[in-house]
Amino acid sequence: MTLESSYLVTRLATEEHDLLSAQRLRYRVFVEELGADGPLVDHDRRLECDEFDTVVDHLVLVDTRRPVESLNHVVGVYRLLPGERAEDFGRFYCDTEYDLDPLKRSGRSLLELGRSCVDPEYRGGSGMFLLWNALAEYVLNRGVEILFGVASFHGTDAEALAQPLTWLHHHHLADPGIRPVARSCGYQRMDLVGAQDLDRRIAVTSMPPLIKAYLRIGGAIGEGAYLDHDFNTTDVFLLVDTAAMSAKHRKFYETRWQGQ
Repeated sequence: MTLESSYLVTRLATEEHDLLSAQRLRYRVFVEELGADGPLVDHDRRLECDEFDTVVDHLVLVDTRRPVESLNHVVGVYRLLPGERAEDFGRFYCDTEYDLDPLKRSGRSLLELGRSCVDPEYRGGSGMFLLWNALAEYVLNRGVEILFGVASFHGTDAEALAQPLTWLHHHHLADPGIRPVARSCGYQRMDLVGAQDLDRRIAVTSMPPLIKAYLRIGGAIGEGAYLDHDFNTTDVFLLVDTAAMSAKHRKFYETRWQGQ
């Protein structure tokens, strides 16, 4: 057990102080750090909120040294929306950016991931690993077959992202049978660089860590990026078919980390 992991715990948020702290963390990361905004963002209380917060599960990473009264104790968060709950609610979050009909028609058990973020002080440590381990347990316990969500590049200048977007388009497109397509209102083609000008090193190093992490466990992407001007991001659709993972990736994904 590392020193950091001894005071970091993961849990599903069941108390209001956990949800408020998660929304405060999201505000610091998405609004203050990345320049996002939205109709339900509470700038007075510094809370990043939307209509999905009441129907999703919030998987939170908590620093137990911080008092919950400070609303600063949640230092990492994942928002999880199971398929059956999305059906009751009427839609997934990603429905506004991508046509999800191919996934919905697949008959597979779905889980949407969103609003993933970690406090800057905890990036690069064991925090994200602890969150992913808790996510693996959530997925395995519920028999989830496909994980999906959007992952973001900062900014909406697609030409500045031409190398990584083109690399993703040519090397990581999902199976056509389940591949969502970006909606026309924000559609951005990803094939922006000719083969002779595509540089793998630049493309990969330009990708956010979360996208690279999903690709390492066998993730694939949808067709087209989506320019989200409210969040000041260029989004790509990522999905992971747990049944299609390689044996190596699946073993890593299913392993429970015991801190040994």
